[in-house]
Amino acid sequence: MEATLDAVKRDTRGKNEARRLRAAGQIPGVVYGARKDGQAPEGVAVAVDPKIVLRILHSEAGANSLINLKLDGAEARVMVKEYQLDPVTHRLLHADFYQLAMDKAITVTVPVVLKGEAKGVKVQGGLLDWVTRELEVECLPTDIPENVTIDVSDMALNEAIRVRDLPQDAKWKPLTEAETMLVHIVLPKAEEAAQAATAAAEPEVAKKGKDEKKDDKK
Repeated sequence: MEATLDAVKRDTRGKNEARRLRAAGQIPGVVYGARKDGQAPEGVAVAVDPKIVLRILHSEAGANSLINLKLDGAEARVMVKEYQLDPVTHRLLHADFYQLAMDKAITVTVPVVLKGEAKGVKVQGGLLDWVTRELEVECLPTDIPENVTIDVSDMALNEAIRVRDLPQDAKWKPLTEAETMLVHIVLPKAEEAAQAATAAAEPEVAKKGKDEKKDDKK
């Protein structure tokens, strides 16, 4: 998703300035420029409309939305870097943005989405355990995936899908550890406990049988 946000440069900072801005229907923020030689330039203090920022954050792309920021007659592509909410009212209090270099890869976190009904659940009575719900990926700003979708339809009992099992995509690559488990199909707890109890009892039966044979020989 792409969105547009107007920003106004502010000359003063501090709690009093922040209160004044919020009373006027604005919130303070900082825009950080694109990195040069590995260093982030000093941020520019701005004021923005919190309603528009919240609309962007609540969109499907959320904090991964590309924002066309208008400031002092110029435009730049930015993303939300950090934001602060009031713990009681959940009102937006502050937002920071960072400018993107559109030809350089960035690291973002995207949600994992499951689709389909696993046969290990539907037919074999297992439970689907969704272990990892977000992935860290690297991509160009224009190639940020809205999500990573996993089809679990063919998953059987005791089967798992890990990061390394994901199909390769030319537009992005996962940075999350390859062995990280995303989802697996497990036995319900009661059946798992019953199997464990049976397995634990089997050696005792075998041992008892051996002792009985020894007693017969005596």
